[in-house]
Amino acid sequence: MSAYIEKLKCVKCGSEYHTEQVNYYCEPCGFNEGILDVCYDYDEVLKVLNPLKLKDNKDNSMWRYLPMLPIEKPELIPQLKVGWTPLYQAPRLSAELGIDKCWIKDEGRNPTASFKDRASAVGVVKALEKNAARITCASTGNAASSLAGFSAAVGMPATIFVPERAPEAKVAQLLVYGAQVFSVKGTYDEAWELCMQASAEFGWYNRNCAINPYLIEGKKTVSLEIVEQFMDIGTLPDWVVVSVGDGCTIGGVWKGLWEMHRLGFIDRLPKILGVQAEGCKPFWQAWQNDGKLAACEANTIADSIAVGHPRNFSKGYRSVTESGGAFITVTDQEILNSINQLARKAGVFGEPAGVAGVAGVKQAVKQGIIHPSESVAIIITGNGLKDIKSAIQAAGKPISISPDVEEVRKALENNLGGNMI
Repeated sequence: MSAYIEKLKCVKCGSEYHTEQVNYYCEPCGFNEGILDVCYDYDEVLKVLNPLKLKDNKDNSMWRYLPMLPIEKPELIPQLKVGWTPLYQAPRLSAELGIDKCWIKDEGRNPTASFKDRASAVGVVKALEKNAARITCASTGNAASSLAGFSAAVGMPATIFVPERAPEAKVAQLLVYGAQVFSVKGTYDEAWELCMQASAEFGWYNRNCAINPYLIEGKKTVSLEIVEQFMDIGTLPDWVVVSVGDGCTIGGVWKGLWEMHRLGFIDRLPKILGVQAEGCKPFWQAWQNDGKLAACEANTIADSIAVGHPRNFSKGYRSVTESGGAFITVTDQEILNSINQLARKAGVFGEPAGVAGVAGVKQAVKQGIIHPSESVAIIITGNGLKDIKSAIQAAGKPISISPDVEEVRKALENNLGGNMI
């Protein structure tokens, strides 16, 4: 195992395991509740991973944090560059949202254009370390396309289960990368259950982040980067904002922040705002109901967070309660509006789930959760090209004209009131 991992610990019963004792989860607690935490010897990590060491590190990718990643054989790391995505300050967006400062972390700049590349990069390495013949996952789209890309990069066959509502652009990515794709006539939750059964039946390595503790370790690197990037900027933001589906992403975001605080990189922790769609809000409902989870139907344009039964509820919910943050919901129309708002005020094109955080900040300010004097960093989890149908719905259609300058003039008069400058 990684030289710095101390143990795996069940979030439900507290049982502790060595990495060779268990593959995915605490079996007595089951895969729905027996989620494992990867625990490190942080005193030892600090000897090799500290501000001075990182300053001299020329590896501008997620692998610069290797001592805090569960990798036994670094030579198996794929060649695709993951991480160290840009962090932009967006003053015009912050003014429109009604807050002091706003930064955008653009995860659409990863190899397959989503945040999920961080998890898949770790997943394929772990599969190779296990000498697996095939790797699998269930996904609403981004985790699937990400896994397909990284499997192709290392030459490992991948079988992927997606609900039939998955956006065409994401399914196209899967097929281009050569993955075996099953489009399941049902919901994401049904695709997930089928994937779990197939993985057990055929012995495939299971990349499903909710039950595989190593995948969140990849996801947490976004926060390790955010902390490093803000060390150059100055003050850490008051809030880190992220959309929420099955709970793995927000759980990873919080773990990365917590670890950087434990290692002494930062002296305080930001609060976490978890944003859900109004049509699929199990975390928000639990937030209103003393932490009691009740599965719900998933009805939202934001396919990447259309998860009615979150499989990593414990870590996702804990991220908000421990940080003193909040969950909030936004409508599909607010999400669509945020596609345009983010693009036009910050120059970043995000897919619906990716921009949900923008809508969430606006709503949180209205509700008094975020004060106008506070600052936020919003993680944009996926590129807008992932879902062109929604982008067109948000932005509208072009003006159709003949190749005649007079038609240009008329169009300008009709659309701009005669103002041609």
